[in-house]
Amino acid sequence: MEQGRGWAPRKMHMQQLQQQENVGLLIAAARRRIKQAVGDVVRPFHLSPQRFWLLLGIHERKGLSLNELAERLRVDEPTASRVVTALARLGLVHATADPGDRRRARLLLTRTGRNLAEQLRPLAEAVRAATLEGFSPAERRLLAASLQRIVDNLDRFACRSRDGVSPTARGVRAS
Repeated sequence: MEQGRGWAPRKMHMQQLQQQENVGLLIAAARRRIKQAVGDVVRPFHLSPQRFWLLLGIHERKGLSLNELAERLRVDEPTASRVVTALARLGLVHATADPGDRRRARLLLTRTGRNLAEQLRPLAEAVRAATLEGFSPAERRLLAASLQRIVDNLDRFACRSRDGVSPTARGVRAS
């Protein structure tokens, strides 16, 4: 009988870990599925999902800096830089000097880029709508808040890890 008492808390802990893992797997699956859906609709335009979203990000907020674009689209700056460079090589984007800060460049679409973005905007709206189809406004707000909380939690976790407080120091053992 003593074994049973010790096993119940461990079993409950394993179930909690499994539920947490399932949330992570669902988030990963949703991300992959969105990427696949976008890939399917932009394939005829010879764009990758990343190029599609960055092109539209520049279109939706004209004159962003690279850093602002990366923050807005939640990508790291090296990725944003690489994608913007590829879009520039395609003649879709160009950088112009920021009149208020000579060190900063502002991203703008070329005429070709604007025309393409106008064609793609309805596709982006359709993907966004399909992603949240069937959700009430309250559910959409809750989902956004929950995902933001997960991002914030993982940002704090990453900071603790970088500051030298390893997961094993907090009681998690490597297997």
